[in-house]
Amino acid sequence: MRILVAFLALATTSLHAQRPTPPAIPSHTDEYIRYELLAPATGTYRVTLDTSVIGKDAREYVDGLPRGASVASASAVDLMTGTSLPTRKTATGVVVSLARPVPANGQGRIRLDTVLTNPAVYSHAGDAIAFRQTLDSRRAAVVLPAGFELVSCNLPSQVLSELDGRVTISFMNQAPGRTDLVVEGRAGAAVGPAAAPVPLSNRRNWEPPPSQGPTERARLAERARQDRDITYFLRDPSTHAFSLFHDYTESREGIDNYVNVVRTGSRVSDPSAYILDTGEPLRQETLKGTAITDARIDIGEPVTPETEVVVIRFPPVKAGQSVRLRISETYTAPVSYRLEGEDLVFERSFGRPRNSVVLPAGWYLTAASIPAVISRTPEGLVRLDFMNGRPDSIDVLIKARRRPGP
Repeated sequence: MRILVAFLALATTSLHAQRPTPPAIPSHTDEYIRYELLAPATGTYRVTLDTSVIGKDAREYVDGLPRGASVASASAVDLMTGTSLPTRKTATGVVVSLARPVPANGQGRIRLDTVLTNPAVYSHAGDAIAFRQTLDSRRAAVVLPAGFELVSCNLPSQVLSELDGRVTISFMNQAPGRTDLVVEGRAGAAVGPAAAPVPLSNRRNWEPPPSQGPTERARLAERARQDRDITYFLRDPSTHAFSLFHDYTESREGIDNYVNVVRTGSRVSDPSAYILDTGEPLRQETLKGTAITDARIDIGEPVTPETEVVVIRFPPVKAGQSVRLRISETYTAPVSYRLEGEDLVFERSFGRPRNSVVLPAGWYLTAASIPAVISRTPEGLVRLDFMNGRPDSIDVLIKARRRPGP
């Protein structure tokens, strides 16, 4: 009997080995989804998906169709150039042809706009509506139909108003994996001009000190849609040095540079940058003190003799287009990153919605002041991912210990 089982196992393995390997499907990152609920009786909603295809030479993006859904329409644009992209509907979803092959270590950024009908996801009964969706994306928003108020949402979310008064529920899911989102609404909210919100102002929080809190406009900006993220790679703590890269999208017409102000107490070295959409390297320079003023660079704060900035130059952004940059630098910051006895100590204020820290080789985590998702990199290094849904900064304190030698 054992011999028969072994033979069957060997035969099965052999059969599997003879099957052709399925083609690799390009993966994607940086996904943000916006659901706009249309007339409740139709069970129809519009889905706007922003995503970045990764994987060298990838030429397509495949968007799977949710179970029970039908596609009424589908269109896509290349986010770098604003030009339309070919799409085709299949039995299982929508396929988008990219504008160019994805460069090495780059991205193919697209926006896919579909209209779906699925009463199992978007339902109504009387004056009540419900939207139930299982999401793979960690960033999403749901816009209620005009005239509907929010009754409940099962995930911690921002609640915002569209310019026409529709209510938006926006969330950032810190934990990886799928999330079941349930949003319920009810008819009875204002419609038309009466629903339009008062324009947001630069008024700051009334609590003292008023000059230091974020403005009303900043507090009510949608955090999930912001696309700046940063990853820190800590070197041996005795060097006080860490390298990093941060990704940033510029879409304002005419802008042709990015200015990164070096924090007080830090020294910067080895800056570099390239365009993620094409892989094109960019010019950069480091300026300090009066050189910043002489170059007529506005950094949004007073320039002192010790002020230091890194300036990245790129072609001016045209109307309807955007450019996504990856900027890399190395910092030496003895106050922020140090050894205290046997402890590695890293202290940093994070203002971006998404921040990651990778510990140096040979070190294990012993403390983290702010909740984070902990994982291992392919190289076996400890990685912490912080998701900050607040409009202000989070003060992160990380401690680690060196693993004992063999």
